[in-house]
Amino acid sequence: MNPYVLLSIIIAYFAILLWVAYRTGKGSNNESFFIGNRKSNWMLVAFGMIGTSLSGVTFVSVPGAVGADKFHYLQITIGYLIGYIIIAYVLLPLYYRLKLTSIYGYLQERMGEISYKSGAWIFIVSRLVGATARLYLVVNILQFSILDSLGVPFIVTTLVILAMIILYTYEGGVKTIVWTDTLQTTCMLLGLIICSVYMMNHLGLNFTESISAMNKLGYTEVFNTDVDSKAFFFKQILAGAFITITMTGIDQEMMQKSLSVTKLKDSQKNMVVLGIILVGVISLFLFMGGLLHLYGTTEHVASSGDQLFPDIALNHMPPFISIIFIVALISALFPSADGAMTALTSSLCIDIFGLKEKPISPKEKEKFRKKIHLIVAFAFLIMVIIFKLINDNSMIGLILKLAGFTYGPLLGLFAFGIFTKFRVQDRLVPYVCIAAPLISYFIDKYQENMFGDFKIGLELLIINGLLTFIGLWLIRKK
Repeated sequence: MNPYVLLSIIIAYFAILLWVAYRTGKGSNNESFFIGNRKSNWMLVAFGMIGTSLSGVTFVSVPGAVGADKFHYLQITIGYLIGYIIIAYVLLPLYYRLKLTSIYGYLQERMGEISYKSGAWIFIVSRLVGATARLYLVVNILQFSILDSLGVPFIVTTLVILAMIILYTYEGGVKTIVWTDTLQTTCMLLGLIICSVYMMNHLGLNFTESISAMNKLGYTEVFNTDVDSKAFFFKQILAGAFITITMTGIDQEMMQKSLSVTKLKDSQKNMVVLGIILVGVISLFLFMGGLLHLYGTTEHVASSGDQLFPDIALNHMPPFISIIFIVALISALFPSADGAMTALTSSLCIDIFGLKEKPISPKEKEKFRKKIHLIVAFAFLIMVIIFKLINDNSMIGLILKLAGFTYGPLLGLFAFGIFTKFRVQDRLVPYVCIAAPLISYFIDKYQENMFGDFKIGLELLIINGLLTFIGLWLIRKK
């Protein structure tokens, strides 16, 4: 496929995003940027959040992992649905009752100023790491599939994509993102369906025959019943529920969109509908992963993991499928990156710098917020370069593992606040939040010596949260 054609399609797609941003960002202020003036339509938010929840990592890594991990990812997805229901009926009522712009304001009210700042910083580090890992994956695919052949350096590609995101989020923030995410999710899902239909036609299989062919190769196994395995179904479902509670329910990026909905009931509908749709969409991604492995075998494709889908779409399919893949890929990129950039800007402005309380004019506040937005973009650039140096073959595994270390303290903080009535010695909270991930790291590193054949996987997040909870219990006020 001609790289110039693919590049021109990316530019055209971005031009549409800019037009949407221009139309929706008119008359925006800080309130629009942070929570969309609480006037977002819940159906739009739910649909757009599919793109944010999935990202380019799901688009490439989940199908690519089917060869090694079968359909085991569906176990985690069942846990996701349980997590979304808990968020809808436990966390959202709390956030709406307190009328929060930043959800970490709850920690300030419940535990104190230092706990509040600790929670905000944990989110900032966690989301920065997770969002830039996802961004790196897609930038890297665009780099080796299009831009290397045009002689464009990796850092220039990253800078241009970050500049694109800044351009369409700079004014409107959440108010704009609710609409652009809807457009991007639509393109991503259409890409998923069209690629799957093309492969079935090429292989001469219908849906039932495709499942049967995958089953013969062992790809369709959903539940792992080996208790010692990291992929044991109970561990995966439990981990999936807690991953959702932490990476959505106590994550400013995801909750910022939910809190932009006017009524609590509508926001709860948004959350439950999102969970149900995600189970269906991830099932489709796994089905496509099975098709990719069947297709790759017939076409003698040597690639595996994160490289499988890009290699097949760009080198072993007709040009129109290559175009659809690129559009779907960049559609998967932007929802997670733009939302993260906006949420990090919001958290830094409100939680860390106390922008709402600053005795300055609204115009100066807006100027300050825009400066922070640019600083966040620079931090994205640095982190993408770091991930380029790491260059892990399966980014979804890396991201979920990193989440276990970074989000654990947030889980412990919120759990302690919600399920106990104790107050804590506020000044000691940061030490607990640093100690818990460090202990978790050593448990993970030396688990073979400690537990023998029993393997700890994604449930490390729960252990980390529990250690934080115990630490907070030890520093509670008598």
